[in-house]
Amino acid sequence: MSHPVARSTATGSGQPAALGRTDIGGRAFIWGARTYVMGIVNVTPDSFSGDGLLSDAADDRTVAAALALADGMVAQGADILDVGGESTRPGHRPVDADTERRRIVPVIAALRTAHPGTPVSIDTTKPSVATAAIEAGASLVNDVWGVSDDDRLARLAAERDIPIVLMHNRAEARYSDLMAEIVADLQGAIERALAAGCRWDQLIVDPGFGFGKTAEHNLALLRDLDALRVLGRPILLGTSRKSTLGRVLDLPAEERLEATLATTALGIRAGVDIVRVHDVQANVRVARMTDAIVRGQPILEADR
Repeated sequence: MSHPVARSTATGSGQPAALGRTDIGGRAFIWGARTYVMGIVNVTPDSFSGDGLLSDAADDRTVAAALALADGMVAQGADILDVGGESTRPGHRPVDADTERRRIVPVIAALRTAHPGTPVSIDTTKPSVATAAIEAGASLVNDVWGVSDDDRLARLAAERDIPIVLMHNRAEARYSDLMAEIVADLQGAIERALAAGCRWDQLIVDPGFGFGKTAEHNLALLRDLDALRVLGRPILLGTSRKSTLGRVLDLPAEERLEATLATTALGIRAGVDIVRVHDVQANVRVARMTDAIVRGQPILEADR
């Protein structure tokens, strides 16, 4: 099964044509209406950004810390909570599926109980972990190896009838034509997901900023981000606090907020639909302001 990629890609405003809607966890995401914000909840001891919430397996203190973090994110305007139990930073220590499940399941269950109106996504590459997360209440699979030949996560998403994020990644940062290859790799991922039974409206793409790319590649990706519009699917961008920002400004992870906000604004201008961030409130504010400029969002009556 295939789906045409050559779809109308832009409107007179410079923004992508309507991409329809995707239902995530009982909530309708209307693509193009505004930018959605995904808050990061790292249930790990070794997150690159220093925001990991545990020292080993999740316990009551870890769940309480995750709930406190999520409470703040939801209050600040987060639309999705993205839970991960294994760091994906370069040189991270891999964890086995059992450990990852122990980390994420109690946290996801607690988040769904506390915030039933806010969808939870599971950031994993392991089908067994994704299965446990879905059973605990996750309603979106975030696959950081979405362009690999392994379609087990796509088949799981199809079986459970939930959306999946297909992220670009490579084992080695070697490219002859960066954007053409990213687009081609993501198109291949889309075709595999459709063949695995996923529905077109349940596919989201992510160019994989910081994954299988040098700092120079990452900056070039941001410059030409609008090339992804040809895929005809909503775009997720995750630049928050990443090392390329630190290399440009020579700053540690905890001091990269302004750099992240710059990429959020420019990403929205290029057609991004979701931004995955650590600092929700600041990014929500930037997204709302950028949406007002780029998407023509109305000004609140109280502010007129």
